[in-house]
Amino acid sequence: MNVAIIGCGYVGLELGRQLVRTGHDAVGVRRSADGIRAIENAEFTGVRADATDADSLAAIPDVDAVVYAASADGRDSDAARNAYVDGLRTTLEHFTERDSPPGRTVYASSTGVYGDRGGAWVDESTPLEPKTERQEILVEAERIVREASHADWTIARFAGLYGPDRYRIERYLDGPVSERYLNLIHRDDAAGAVRYVLDEGLARNDTVLVADDKPVWKPTLADWLAEQCGVERSSTGWETKTEATSKRARTSKRCSNEKLRRIGYELRYPTFRDGYRDAVSSCGEPTSV
Repeated sequence: MNVAIIGCGYVGLELGRQLVRTGHDAVGVRRSADGIRAIENAEFTGVRADATDADSLAAIPDVDAVVYAASADGRDSDAARNAYVDGLRTTLEHFTERDSPPGRTVYASSTGVYGDRGGAWVDESTPLEPKTERQEILVEAERIVREASHADWTIARFAGLYGPDRYRIERYLDGPVSERYLNLIHRDDAAGAVRYVLDEGLARNDTVLVADDKPVWKPTLADWLAEQCGVERSSTGWETKTEATSKRARTSKRCSNEKLRRIGYELRYPTFRDGYRDAVSSCGEPTSV
């Protein structure tokens, strides 16, 4: 199987490594020279192209599947629309018009489509009710995948990504920490879930929520990390939900990964305790859990 990974960044690089290790061919697509070097350092092919520029996409060879994993350059709505709507639409139209179009499209979406649910459980059947412009953009992108892709599509809704170079332990140890649920997925499992559905031909024309087994109350994660790193938390380091400074920080929900488990994917890091184990080992000898 030949796979093009558009926006081959944090998850895409790991996905490419996993695909190559399992006997497939991967082509990573980035706009910058630095991005291409990162792909080459991961030991698979890189192509310099821009998802919003159809002419540049012509440099990508014909492939069996396209994974769209581009991220926005900033937090504002214009950046989000450029990456998640304009780039996605241009990419899908380009590959559809090829003489040999790919048979699969996987879109890396986000559990941000659910917005704030007050800590309630959500799954793939939960109606989407966007409350902010950014959430509306995320929902629009998923609609584009369903309506504009002429290949079989899969929408993978990623929970909060963490892992190598993105553990951000200091953020939890130093505070402030809002009172809300976190839904997490280790980078290796985010990539692994996409590789798995491609490998097995699963979740065709379907949506899969990619999260680990245990949504965690954010103060609980901070306390556990402090314990593992042998430091004390200061009471001044906490921030209540009502004191949170951004709408993003106030969103709280619990994401069910029942479908991901049901289709047979086995998580390498089922909970935050498993995923952070290597990171906290550098803080000192971990205590018992």
